[in-house]
Amino acid sequence: MNIETANRLFQYRKKHNLSQEELAEKIGVSRQAISKWERAEASPDTDNLIILAKIYGVTLDELLQGESEPQVKENNEETFDESEECVGAGEPDPDTNYVAKDKVSFKNGIHVHEKDGDQVDISFKDGIHVDTKDGTKVHIDRHGIHVKENEKTRVYTDEKGNVMVDEEMEQHHKHHKKTIAHMFPMWLVSIIAFFLWGFSGLAYGFALSWICFLAIPIYHSLVDAIVKRNPTHFAYPVLCVAAYMVMGFFGLGIYNGWAVGWLVFITIPFYYFVANMINRFSDKKSNTEDCE
Repeated sequence: MNIETANRLFQYRKKHNLSQEELAEKIGVSRQAISKWERAEASPDTDNLIILAKIYGVTLDELLQGESEPQVKENNEETFDESEECVGAGEPDPDTNYVAKDKVSFKNGIHVHEKDGDQVDISFKDGIHVDTKDGTKVHIDRHGIHVKENEKTRVYTDEKGNVMVDEEMEQHHKHHKKTIAHMFPMWLVSIIAFFLWGFSGLAYGFALSWICFLAIPIYHSLVDAIVKRNPTHFAYPVLCVAAYMVMGFFGLGIYNGWAVGWLVFITIPFYYFVANMINRFSDKKSNTEDCE
């Protein structure tokens, strides 16, 4: 569809005071379809053209060829419709009377339409819709999640609500897959240990057995750090808290555990300093191997 026809569809809709969503409901298509028609990114099929002609009370020739092109009544009070998307976003088209400009609206949500083609629409009713000039499209609404990149669907939700990722992206993110160690039920082990320790009454019983729950983040962050080979992922501060509590309750020989145990927290910045040094060394080594 050429830009003149797209602009004509826009003008007819404005003349009949219809929003993109209202027109979409009348035809039985999505709001995004209306938007694409009016931006010359797609063309309505014959059935939809007939329906449009009936709604606007014109012939197909008038709709497509513009023999009786409508004039849109200007309204200075109307600055931006919550669901509108600009026709010919970017440079003004000399064959139309519509000049695209950057638009920002907070009517029924947040709407930002830039003249270079980037568009963001956020509202409780319609969800989140992002269209970028490089062809990336993100739509999150009651119909699910849909992410397109270069006209290829990368992420979407199926009819059961499951989030699906295409094979190419799955290969790209395969290092994020969970291992058996990730799926180990550490939370269950911690609960069992908490009650066994607490009811036994040994070593202060329930007064101290709660530290079993600190084992959950310690375990999972340790597994994550090992799998991803990144020591900064380890929850070292949580380990320090557990160590401080043990030293405080049981003491350190002739020393008061609470008075001396706090020194363990001083090791936190040193740990992350060493961890970051290891990461930089690993990255440097990896880059060297790639160059070879």
